[in-house]
Formats: sequence, structure tokens, C-alpha cells
Amino acid sequence: MIRLFAGLPVPEDIIDRLEPLQTGLNGARWRERGHFHVTLGFFGEVSEIVAEELDAEIGKIAAPQFDMEIEGVGWFGRKEPSLVFATVKRSAPLDALARDCRKAAERIGVKPDPKPFKPHVTLAYLNGTMLEDAMAWSERWQVLRAGPWTADRFHLYESIAREGKKSVYEPVADYPLGL
Repeated sequence: MIRLFAGLPVPEDIIDRLEPLQTGLNGARWRERGHFHVTLGFFGEVSEIVAEELDAEIGKIAAPQFDMEIEGVGWFGRKEPSLVFATVKRSAPLDALARDCRKAAERIGVKPDPKPFKPHVTLAYLNGTMLEDAMAWSERWQVLRAGPWTADRFHLYESIAREGKKSVYEPVADYPLGL
């Protein structure tokens, strides 16, 4: 079984703008550069055969290149913060690509994560972080703007658990956008 998700990579120069935010928040487990991406669809644990079917189905998606940018920050878990993120500005092409990835999974019987699509780059997972602390951190960095950059490809990533360490995200398939 392998754990898969579709996502857009974040360029190095944008990651350089995000890393300085990774400070000053109690209970934060900051993510490494290699973990920065925009999840389009999370598919969970699937067999290798289903992974091949998912790759083939996602590979049929025809979508244009489009511009992306970061506009501020936020957190999930309104009363008990669970993670902080950089907010990715919504656009029609981004929403359509996420919808197409989820529909591709559903066509082969894979149930994608049911949560609504909210484009973001996870900066840290939180453990025991007080709501007031998340609010203060968010207020400090709300002025952040980064980009735009052009999304010209997305990946099918495998999340590989490592014993006693953070997981690793490996692109296992690459899908160009536009022509």
C-alpha cells in the first residue's frame, strides 16, 4: 500500500519567502522545504495497481498553465489550531484542476478527502498551540505576499513514512499543464 496525493510544487524562490515565517509559535512542528506544495487532492492509502490506475486517469487531465500567488496566512482548527499555512489565492483554473483531480480518483473508485478544497501551503502542524498564539502569529504575517509564479506542472506524490522521522514526499508522476 502506498499513500498518495496530487499537488502543485512550490518554486524555490517562493519557499525562500515562506521560510522566515517559521518562527515564534509555541507547539509548531515546522515543515521542511521539501514538504511545501499545494494539495489538489489527497487519496490516502491505495494498492500499487490502484496507484497505476490513478496515474493513468490523472494523466488524462487537460488543464492550462496559470498564475499562482500567496496572499497572507491562516490556520485550521478555529478553536483548537491544528496547523498554520500560507494562503494561496484562489483562481478558476486552480479550482478546476483540484476538482478534476478529485473526479479522476472517484472515476476509479478512490474516495478523495471530503474536506472542501482550500488552496494553501502547510507551514507547520500544531500540538497544544493556544488560539491566541495562532491569532498573534497570523496577524504578524498576514501582510505576506509572494509571487506570482506560473504553475506549469503538478505531481502525484507518495508520502513515505520513515521510522522515528518526518515523512518524505516523493513525486512519482509528473503532469505538464498547458502546451
